[in-house]
Amino acid sequence: MAEEVKLLGVWGSPYSRRVEIALKLKNVEYEFVEEDLQSKSALLLKSNPVHQKIPVLLHNGKPLAESQVILEYIDETWKEGFPILPKDPYERAQARFWARFIDEKCLPATYKVLWGCEEHEKAVEEACELLKILENELKDKKFFAGETVGLVDIVANFIGYWLRAIQEVVGVELLTKEKLPKLYNWSDEFCSVFQESLPPKDKLVAHIRGRLQSTNTTTTSS
Repeated sequence: MAEEVKLLGVWGSPYSRRVEIALKLKNVEYEFVEEDLQSKSALLLKSNPVHQKIPVLLHNGKPLAESQVILEYIDETWKEGFPILPKDPYERAQARFWARFIDEKCLPATYKVLWGCEEHEKAVEEACELLKILENELKDKKFFAGETVGLVDIVANFIGYWLRAIQEVVGVELLTKEKLPKLYNWSDEFCSVFQESLPPKDKLVAHIRGRLQSTNTTTTSS
């Protein structure tokens, strides 16, 4: 009996793309279902009733939510493919720690800067400090996992690709070769490896511009 793997997501979401990267690393065939977050499907609401968010992975009809949870599930389910987490227990724990650091600290801080907030200079300083911590963790490695990609690299995909695209649109500089050379070089390596698993830059930039214009219009009219 053939396995049924379905991913509910959004083309421009870094969280959806995390799961796609993992599935492709494992050579798992899957069906991608594009969701409209303004009018969520009955399948999405049924599959993730707690958060009602993407991504959701459906494996033989069984739903899984939250991208980091899904990544670990993929790694444990399709063991013969490319390893996402290291085998050593200590290294696995470290990978989980840095993945959570990205989601709980780095991404909220960068979102504040990129999408506008009060005390902008303070927000920029905070985001830069957190990204510097992440850069220091890279040390002299090609990827966070060493010579090959792993959990932390996949979770950091927003920093590796989306951040530079959004910077270009909003005119804020967080990740630059001058400020964070190691993280910047890692970003180049990441994009080179996963070029086919990332959204087209022109389409992404246009989407970001549209989102900003929509936000500004809403703010002006309220």
